[in-house]
Amino acid sequence: MRRIAIASLAALALTACATARAPQVTYSGTPQAQWEQGQRAYEAWSAARPGWKVTASGLQYRRVSAARPGARRPAPTDTVTIHYVGRFIDGREFDSSRSRGEPATFPLPRLIKGWQEGVPMMRVGETWQFVIPAPIAYGDRWRDPIPANSTLLFEIELIDIPAE
Repeated sequence: MRRIAIASLAALALTACATARAPQVTYSGTPQAQWEQGQRAYEAWSAARPGWKVTASGLQYRRVSAARPGARRPAPTDTVTIHYVGRFIDGREFDSSRSRGEPATFPLPRLIKGWQEGVPMMRVGETWQFVIPAPIAYGDRWRDPIPANSTLLFEIELIDIPAE
């Protein structure tokens, strides 16, 4: 029964993101309210997946590959070098350092709250997947190509914590 409910939520989320035209279209032909409903349904489905953990803020995460023993963790104020792929819940990629063929270096305090919370949990050499709800992503701001109130999926490989 639970599997059917989870599958139904996932189908609702994907359908809400990809169908239905209304007079106030905001993204890919989907009205904003329907878009947001799909995002929340995906988050509920995702949180119930085996192996995924959820923080108090709603950040969902799982480790894909482990680091060597004793590898460092970044502090919330550090700059990090990472490879990442960002996707929407329907799987469409919106940004990727891997696609550009070179890692990116960012100061953590300048990134979205979901990254500020999630990346410091990682160790150098690890790859994690994150589901970042809108309130700890870009919230109600449009950030082209990311619509307002979007749940974002990221796969992040922490490569280094360069000395500043």
